[in-house]
Amino acid sequence: MSHPYIELQEKCRTLRLAETAKELPNFLREAEAKSWTYHEFIHEVLSYEMRCRERKNSEKLMKWAEFPELLTFEDFRLNEQSAIGEKQLNVLKELTWVDECFTLIMMGPTGVGKTHLSTALGIHAIEHGYQTSFVSMERLIYILKSKEYISKSKTRYKRITSSDLIIIDDVMYMAYEPQDAHLFFQFIYEMYDKAAFILTSNKGPNEWGKFLGDHTLTTAILDRLLHRSEILMFDENQDSIRMKYRKVLFDGKTVES
Repeated sequence: MSHPYIELQEKCRTLRLAETAKELPNFLREAEAKSWTYHEFIHEVLSYEMRCRERKNSEKLMKWAEFPELLTFEDFRLNEQSAIGEKQLNVLKELTWVDECFTLIMMGPTGVGKTHLSTALGIHAIEHGYQTSFVSMERLIYILKSKEYISKSKTRYKRITSSDLIIIDDVMYMAYEPQDAHLFFQFIYEMYDKAAFILTSNKGPNEWGKFLGDHTLTTAILDRLLHRSEILMFDENQDSIRMKYRKVLFDGKTVES
């Protein structure tokens, strides 16, 4: 003879309450042991299902984001930054700028924390239900060039363009061909007023023209990106945090042969 809750589990699965179906026997035992009211029972069951769905959605969004590293606020050394203070960071954590399609431009030399801060903000956004994509400028150009004939690029492009927050790392790291510059412009044009951006770069916007090779096109790109924007300047004289806290294999200053 089957347990009386088997049929209830099947009904839950039919209604796509998969997590509730698995946990239902435990809920029924707990409800009986604690003499839950009908209201309490329904509240606990639905709350559990919602938590499970939120967790699964967050896991899916984290996978889609494609962060190169999981860098969070817990490891971000705010006291060693000149670009942002605690008050400004708390404003960014509120995420209203994502809803308003703002652009954050993080400028400074390599290793000072631009990628760490942008990733931490991206993960924070996902934890609050925002779809986020992280992509390097070089990778983005490749995706834009190949999305019509490579299925993986097409899928990645769709996920990027459906994001609430798009993080583009290492913007203007190298010079680009005219065709690449036009693809980048079309991408910015398409996503203008549809998504918020975080751009990290070791070059100021006034230098972008020589990397794109077209000052008119650069002006059009910046006109859209800077319409609603905040620029965070990381100290050019700041030592690389990666080098400051680098890990070593050997103790001591030298290794004798």
